[in-house]
Amino acid sequence: MSYDLFIFAGEVSGDLHGEKLLKALYELNPDLKIKGVGGAKMRAVGMECFLPMEEFEVMGFTDVLSSLPKLFRHFRAIKREILTAQPRAVISIDYPGFNLRLARALLKGGSKAQRIHYICPTVWAWGRGRIPKMERSLDKLLTILPFEADLFSQKKLEVSYVGHPLISRIKAHEYDRSWREEYKISDSQQILSIFPGSREKEILRNFPLQLRVAKKLQKSYPDLLIAISCSEKKFLPLLDKEMLIIDSRHSYELMRASHMALATSGTVTLELALHQIPTVVTFAIRPIDRFIAQTLLRINLPHYALPNIIGAREIFPELFGPHFTEKNLYVKGMEFMRSEYKRASCIESCHTLKKLLGEKDASLESARAILASIP
Repeated sequence: MSYDLFIFAGEVSGDLHGEKLLKALYELNPDLKIKGVGGAKMRAVGMECFLPMEEFEVMGFTDVLSSLPKLFRHFRAIKREILTAQPRAVISIDYPGFNLRLARALLKGGSKAQRIHYICPTVWAWGRGRIPKMERSLDKLLTILPFEADLFSQKKLEVSYVGHPLISRIKAHEYDRSWREEYKISDSQQILSIFPGSREKEILRNFPLQLRVAKKLQKSYPDLLIAISCSEKKFLPLLDKEMLIIDSRHSYELMRASHMALATSGTVTLELALHQIPTVVTFAIRPIDRFIAQTLLRINLPHYALPNIIGAREIFPELFGPHFTEKNLYVKGMEFMRSEYKRASCIESCHTLKKLLGEKDASLESARAILASIP
């Protein structure tokens, strides 16, 4: 059966963005027929699922290598599906290693579908050689960071800044005023929150140390409540059952109520910044992955946490790789507990970051750009 759009999202964050994008597309054109690869959120919106997103989730360079046979198999199946069905457009969300190869394969295969990529790869971090390849293989690029459009030649590739999806997501969130009652948290309680990650290996590598440091901070501040955000119920066995666990549906409520946070690097750090919560960012990386990143891929940035990259300054302290130690995390956490100047400076930087990102509804802007591009 023919359809209008094929959409691909290969990881959790892509599923979140894809869900909002699908809702905006259906709102603008309820008759659209859409098929693709997505997670539970995208499938719930009504997209016909070609393959589940869970088949594509990998983490770290060595994990990618072990998953290559399966990924190649899925790649060929998706390419064959698109060339056979001939949808009007192929929308790829993030996941650049896979999606940009798919765009080139579709171009070589003679696909007439518009090739539109949503969420620019981090070409500003590494792989600037991708830029001319993207300009040749894509028809449109929709970026969510304001500085990305300037990296490309508009004569070769149409590039639009559509705003960051988190802006509208947070703005539209209806905060549960009674959420504290569910967890028996008093209104005056000072909260230290932990956001350990949205993938199993992230949690295993970051959470144990995050929790040890949180407990050390609690010894210095006995009234401090430690609250742990659980992104999915399947990760509950990985967390400390004796601690207070906050369900993902109250993630934003926890953020807004937090005095400070410890968070594994990822989209959650930008969510915390937009809630203006002082945060220490961590990212445990295995020596082999660090070697590949720094030596082979030559990734050497002044900042690695998303708020710091966007703001081009240290908004949140970040502890990556060998710098992520119990001592360093404790020192950075204690600075936010002791110093009102540190807290106020961080909060002001978060406010400036929010103004920099603007007020655009990324999903709606992207949906409009997609529909305007298809014949």
